[in-house]
Amino acid sequence: MPNLENLRKQAKQYPRWHRDRYYPVAAQIRAALPRFRHFSDEQILDANFKLADAQELVARQRGFDGWQALKSGADAMTDEPRQTTPRPVLNSIEAQLFVANIKSSCDFYTNKLGFAVPFVYGDPPYYCQVVRDNARLNLRLVCEPVFAGNVREREQLLSATITVATADEIKQLFLSYQATGVRFHQTLKKEPWGARTFIVMDPDGNLILFAGPAD
Repeated sequence: MPNLENLRKQAKQYPRWHRDRYYPVAAQIRAALPRFRHFSDEQILDANFKLADAQELVARQRGFDGWQALKSGADAMTDEPRQTTPRPVLNSIEAQLFVANIKSSCDFYTNKLGFAVPFVYGDPPYYCQVVRDNARLNLRLVCEPVFAGNVREREQLLSATITVATADEIKQLFLSYQATGVRFHQTLKKEPWGARTFIVMDPDGNLILFAGPAD
């Protein structure tokens, strides 16, 4: 564990990021603090976020219930290796997709796949995020080919995998995308390992796998 002074400095940084509306910090707040769990990025950045909240965030990221518990743990440490140091916890993951036109991509993900756009960066735009439920995809403008030839489609190189909880949901999702005219790289099928999957191809050739239980 870092020393307590470093943890204090880290906690002081979070409210600054929050005030500056630095979007990646919203994901950390949502993952660590239960009261923000169902908030969108915008709602988190609009909410009141004080130093005490930041201290709790730092503590929970290290496996403690709160700042006081973290302080007690830090005070109890000696120069010897601590055998009960909390295991690092990965809070979230967001796929990065490379696209040639931010507006066209946003239109596809919102109109065809049912996502929303919580933020767009740049003028002209070069980066944005699309969100549906707990699935988050970051779109990054790249004005040149990312893959050579047709290797991505030929080798079925996935850009992201998104899962649903039930067999009914994966079927409904496939049918809803079929109705909007989405281009499929693979239609709905049952896999040998017992899942049902389909693959959507976005306007830039990014392959998005959707998966759910077969039964």
